[in-house]
Amino acid sequence: QVQLVESGGGLVQAGGSLRLSCAASGLMISSYDMGWFRQAPGKEREFVAAIKWSGGRLDYADSVKGRFTISRDNAKNTVYLQMNSLSTEDTADYYCAAHRLPFMTRERIQYAYWGQGTQVTVSS
Repeated sequence: QVQLVESGGGLVQAGGSLRLSCAASGLMISSYDMGWFRQAPGKEREFVAAIKWSGGRLDYADSVKGRFTISRDNAKNTVYLQMNSLSTEDTADYYCAAHRLPFMTRERIQYAYWGQGTQVTVSS
């Protein structure tokens, strides 16, 4: 059974930082491209960042570029999202996801596995 479990969310002041983790079981992330998405209240789930299975390619939404960093530790079967310079607009539930397509993608429908999410709240 595949499980992706996010952690590291919480309440932080604007300008602060958080690091999210996504621990996988039931699959080896070394064979999967991994992504982070987020969903704010009343909004659709949106792409945040993705990393190729090899770690050699990264992709970021424009809204987080330069502030967020996605990384992976295949030995620990874990993906991370370092979030710096947080603003209230970053408040959302954050989800990690995995797929094995031969190309990088930002499309939710193309990710086969999803975690349950971790909540991030940024206060002003």
